Amino acid sequence: MTDNNSFNSSPATLYIVPTPIGNLGDITQRAIEVLSSVDLIAAEDTRHTGRLLSHLNIGTRTFALHDHNEQQKAQVLVEKLLEGQSIALVSDAGTPLISDPGYHLVNQCRKAGVQVVPLPGACAVITALSASGLPSDRFSFEGFLPPKSKGRKDRFLELAKVERTCIFYESPHRIMDSLADMLDVLGAERQVVLARELTKTFETIQGLPLGELIPWLEEDANRIRGEMVILVHGHREDSSEELPDEARRTLSILTKELPLKKAAALTAEIYNLKKNALYKWGLEHLD
Repeated sequence: MTDNNSFNSSPATLYIVPTPIGNLGDITQRAIEVLSSVDLIAAEDTRHTGRLLSHLNIGTRTFALHDHNEQQKAQVLVEKLLEGQSIALVSDAGTPLISDPGYHLVNQCRKAGVQVVPLPGACAVITALSASGLPSDRFSFEGFLPPKSKGRKDRFLELAKVERTCIFYESPHRIMDSLADMLDVLGAERQVVLARELTKTFETIQGLPLGELIPWLEEDANRIRGEMVILVHGHREDSSEELPDEARRTLSILTKELPLKKAAALTAEIYNLKKNALYKWGLEHLD
């Protein structure tokens, strides 16, 4: 891009600019305009960002802002903003602050009254979720898993009963250990989707019960290479759809004479089912 771009950045503004997670074609036109027009780009890795800027023919100066220096350097950038400069914040890939640096800078900007303008764009969490086939009405992003087995198992225990889809990032060298810990806590039947190399040449999105996913990954070492997103189906009580028709019919008859709780307990005893599943079905389907 050239300096005569039609977009003019506002002074004393911090722009949060997502960058591609793989395919460079995913950069937005607005992101290009902002990166071309700001006074400075705060980048997680200036060399990595420099390659993207070179590809886009953008010559804006960069400033290193990463996990190891952010708390010290954030105030330097805030002072530049207060002096009237405009700054774009980028990470190596995707949306800044999503398991990437930027929190301290944005926090200090807001405390100082600096305008913060977020741009929409690439994010591996949302990209993976949209194609996973798992429920997307309620989900939580849990970031990177702890590096040690005990920490991972403790995290899985905390989330074992939550009903929302849980999403994690994991590295290739820890993926198998993490899935083994997940298997120990969540069991072989829990549905898990592994999304790797999103938007890249070898993009793979595979969903299987955990007890089947692990052997599938072990079949081919290439399946555990690259950037990874793990999506875990939320906890489900015994599905009412699995209740036999006869049990539903019996429950319906009994509730005409008995409270639902008692009717569910009797039906569970007759058909050797879990009363909670029957009770839940009764609440949803019976008056």
